[in-house]
Amino acid sequence: MPDARKIPSPIVSVEGKAFWDAARARRFVVPACTACGKAHWYPRAICPFCASDKIEWRDASGRGAIYTFSVMRRAKEPYAIAYVTLAEGPTMMTNIVDCDFDALRIGQPVTVVFKDTENGPPVPMFRPA
Repeated sequence: MPDARKIPSPIVSVEGKAFWDAARARRFVVPACTACGKAHWYPRAICPFCASDKIEWRDASGRGAIYTFSVMRRAKEPYAIAYVTLAEGPTMMTNIVDCDFDALRIGQPVTVVFKDTENGPPVPMFRPA
C-alpha cells in the first residue's frame, strides 16, 4: 500500500546533522556514548545515561519492534504513528508505512525504509518485516 502523503522536510539541528547526513546516503545511524556504551535517542550532545560528552554515531541494524502505535484515519491521507524500539535499545517515534494498518500489532517486527521529503533529506520510517 503506497504512502501518498507529502512528507515535509525535517528541521536539522546541530545535534542531528550527522543523522540527516547519513539519511541522505540511506544509512540509518544512532548516537551512542563511548564512555558507557549505551545508544540513545534523540540526538543530543550529552549522554542521558552518564552525562558524558563522548558521543559517536554508529550504523544501526534498521530492525526493531512496534512498542505502540496509533492510526490517524481522519487525516486526508491516513497514516500510522508509532514508537519503535530499535534492536540497539532506544525507542524512537516514527511512522509505520507500506502496510495494511489493520494488520499492525504491538511487538510486531519492523525494518527501516527511507521516505523522500518535499525538499530535504529522506526520513527513516518503518514497515513490517
